[in-house]
Amino acid sequence: MKKPYTKIASLVASLMLSSLAFASPETYKIDNAHSFANWTIRHVAAKASGTFSDVSGKLIIDQDDLANSSVEAKINVLSVNSSHAKRDEHIKKADYLDAAKFSEITFTSTKVVAKNATEGVLTGNFTLHGVTKEISFPFKLLGFGSDPWGGYRTGVEAHTLIKASDYGYTWAAKAGSPVGDDIEVTLLIEGVKLVPEKAAK
Repeated sequence: MKKPYTKIASLVASLMLSSLAFASPETYKIDNAHSFANWTIRHVAAKASGTFSDVSGKLIIDQDDLANSSVEAKINVLSVNSSHAKRDEHIKKADYLDAAKFSEITFTSTKVVAKNATEGVLTGNFTLHGVTKEISFPFKLLGFGSDPWGGYRTGVEAHTLIKASDYGYTWAAKAGSPVGDDIEVTLLIEGVKLVPEKAAK
C-alpha cells in the first residue's frame, strides 16, 4: 500500500503533466531591434537587396498545436535600407514605393497549417501600397530561450515571393524596366514573451 505522501506526490506530478499538455498559447511582442524584413529584387542584370528595419507586432504561439498560432505584423516603409542613402531616398518617392502616401505594410494571419512541431504554412491578409491580398508562405520556429535581460524569446524565419505589379506598382510592369517584378522576401523575427497582463492589452 502506498504511503499518503507518495499518493500526494503522484497526484501533484499528474496535475503538472496535465497542465503542460494543455499549455496556453504564449504571446510574444516582436522585438523591433532584432527583427527584419529583408528583400531582394532584380536590378538590370544583377540583383539588389536591402531590408525594412522597423518591424512591429505580436506573435501568438501554441507550442502544443501550431494551428492555434497567429501573427499580426506591421512594417514601416520609411525604414527601407539598401545601404545607399541616395538610393533609399529615391526608393521612397512616388515613382517607386510612394512611402509618404503608403507608409505601412501590414500582415494579419487567418490560418496556420502545421507541417510538424516547428514548421508550417502561414496564410493571411497582406496589405502593400493600399492593396490587400491573401498570401501564404512557409515559416519555421527557430527555437526558444532566455535572454541576458531576464526575458524569454522566440525566433521565426519565413520566406515568400510577391509580385510588385500585383500591388499596383506600375514600374514593375513597364517594358525594359531596370527593376524586376518579383520581390523575394525573408522575414527574420525575434519575439519577447509578454507576461499575461501585458499580453492581454
